[in-house]
Amino acid sequence: MPTVAIDARDAYAGQLRGWGRHTRDLLGGLPERANLSYRVLRRGGPGPELLFEQLGLPVRLRRLRADLVHSPNCFLPLARPCPGVVTIHDLAFEEFPQDFSARTGWKYRTFTPQAARSAERVICVSGYTAADVVRRYGVDESRVRVIPNAPSLPLGDQPPPEEGPYLLAVGDLRPKKNLLRLVEAFRALRREGLEHRLVLVGVDGGQGARVRAAAEGEPVQLTGYVDDARLDALMRGADALVHPSLYEGFGLVLVEAMVRGVPVVAARATALPETGGDGAEYFDPLDAQDMAAAIRRVLSDAQRRAELVRRAHARAGALSWKQTGALTAAVYEELL
Repeated sequence: MPTVAIDARDAYAGQLRGWGRHTRDLLGGLPERANLSYRVLRRGGPGPELLFEQLGLPVRLRRLRADLVHSPNCFLPLARPCPGVVTIHDLAFEEFPQDFSARTGWKYRTFTPQAARSAERVICVSGYTAADVVRRYGVDESRVRVIPNAPSLPLGDQPPPEEGPYLLAVGDLRPKKNLLRLVEAFRALRREGLEHRLVLVGVDGGQGARVRAAAEGEPVQLTGYVDDARLDALMRGADALVHPSLYEGFGLVLVEAMVRGVPVVAARATALPETGGDGAEYFDPLDAQDMAAAIRRVLSDAQRRAELVRRAHARAGALSWKQTGALTAAVYEELL
């Protein structure tokens, strides 16, 4: 029986972020196949990650006699004893290099293009990312497969905050997330009489002080990293999720809000319209006034909100990790 080795280290990290969550849920969605055996690699080796990925992992693949290797996050071994599949979520490190440390950015910009060009199959989580990979790296379209993400945040019963109404934004505090313009739009809405707070969930990527200064005394709350139960509660209690990001390869937070019946207001940019479909209200992410107007429409028009929620449920309901797992297993079978 052919063996598929999956480099799942991100799924076993202490604080799960986007890629780790993706890998964890992909493992849960992969179907049992009579003609496939999965070997999940949970840990790397001693020394730098790059050393394991390019030298240690091929050694382990030989020991396992793996027939195929899948790297769910860019770093496929370039010299390997078997065919390889690589998942590329986005190319933000190319478009927004300032969001990454010098070492991390160098690693992604050096090895992701090579992984994409050498892989027997490249999985992308959206049509937008697939087109970006083909355009930037010259990858043959025939080797690219689009397989979307699905909602993954567990639905819980922790009560939402009770300190009054609020808008929610989720994402690390980095320039590409465009939070300074969101704060500008929020200030404009507050001047009009908006009673909501703005709650920003995400690790401080160096923008925290600027966000606080931009708030100019308005009620903007930075929570830092929160666990799944707290994030779920914050989502369920929000009057709207606002996602002003300038660049996303998918935008998982949109469908997480949709599945909870929370209206979504999102940037008309990159993969977000593809992910949200007709279940979100959109705005120009470079125009704070347009952003404020979109938020205002959703908060003030009950009929519009209800229609958005109805469409969002249909959109989110079309996505599942069972489907994602089946499509991924089909890619393995193509090569085996």
